[in-house]
This record gives sequence, structure tokens and C-alpha cells, in this order.
Amino acid sequence: MLPNDPLPSSEFDDWAETYDRSLAIDQFPFYGYESLLDKAAALADAKPGLSVLDLGTGTGNLAMRFAVLGCDLWCTDFSATMLEKTRLKLPAAHFVLHDLRGDWPPELNRSFDRIVSTYVFHHFELDEKVRILGSLLPRLAPGGRMIIGDIAFPDAAAREKVKIADGDEWEDEFYWLADETVPALENLGFIVEYTQVSACAGIFCIVESSH
Repeated sequence: MLPNDPLPSSEFDDWAETYDRSLAIDQFPFYGYESLLDKAAALADAKPGLSVLDLGTGTGNLAMRFAVLGCDLWCTDFSATMLEKTRLKLPAAHFVLHDLRGDWPPELNRSFDRIVSTYVFHHFELDEKVRILGSLLPRLAPGGRMIIGDIAFPDAAAREKVKIADGDEWEDEFYWLADETVPALENLGFIVEYTQVSACAGIFCIVESSH
């Protein structure tokens, strides 16, 4: 756990047993959950043998989509219990216990053809999101891409519309706003395309501008 950590891994350890069941409930923030994962996997355009790094893998629901393609799969999470759930589903994958906000683990000092993540970064403020994604650039193989799917909105007005509609189901976190995120990432030298998948979720497809 990081000092003064507002996001302790213990909360996710406790959630691991019921996590998949909670995702099946069609309410905020998981409207269209499976559709977002399917779209993220499609945008990644992974092929057999490509190396894929799944950040914050949870119980491995996104990672499974790459495993069936025959990818060399690497999964991280800061919850050991979540990783154990994924290990049961995907015993051939590589697993690394890692908090995205901390130092990069030596086991991952290599490049990846695809770096993917879903429903993770909304826990971080925009500056932290941008810092983490910028730090991943040296980990991306030539011609590679990052696919980040999460609770996201085109702009603040769209977020407010969903907030009003969802009422008591709404929880305030650091949800992505595409109109402020895309320019921030472009300033790092990325080319970014944003796709809205549901009323409350979208996907950023990120490549280095030299690619």
C-alpha cells in the first residue's frame, strides 16, 4: 500500500469473490461492460504471438479475450486476490503484483506490442492518468498501441446528464473527459482516438505519433 493511500488493495481483495457477479448488474457504472471489453479487444487488433500487457487485470475478463487469440499475456494488479482469480482462468499467463502508481517492476522491463486496461484509471486524477500513460511509452514496441477503456464521457455536459439520470447510483470519481484528456495526451507525443461505447464508458486508442 502506498503512503496515505486512498485506494487500498484490501478493498479489492474483499471484492474479488463477488466481482464478476457485480459486473453482471446492468447499472452505473457498468452499463455495457461486455460491449466495452469486446470493443477494446477489437481495437487492439491483436494477433497470435503478440505480447499483451493488461494493467489492472482484475479477474481477467479482458485478458481472456487475448488469451484465446494465442497472445503472450502479462497481467498486473495491485490486489493479490484478484490476480489469483485470474490465474485460475488463465494459468498460462504471466502475473505481476503491481500498483500502477508505484515504481515499475523489474519483471516488466521489456516491450509490449499492446498495452491494455479497462475500468482502472478512473481512480486517478487527470494528471496522474497522463503521468502513468506517458511512463508507458518506453514499454511500447514499435508499431504498438495502447487501448484504455473506462468510465468516460465526451465532456462535462455528458457526464452531468448521466449523473442526473442515475441519481443514487452515481458515485463521484475521476472519470475521464475526452475533451480534456485527448489534448493532454497529444502533448506527450501520442496520437489519440476516442470512441464512446455506452452512455458512461469509452475507449482511448493511443499510439506514438512517430508510428
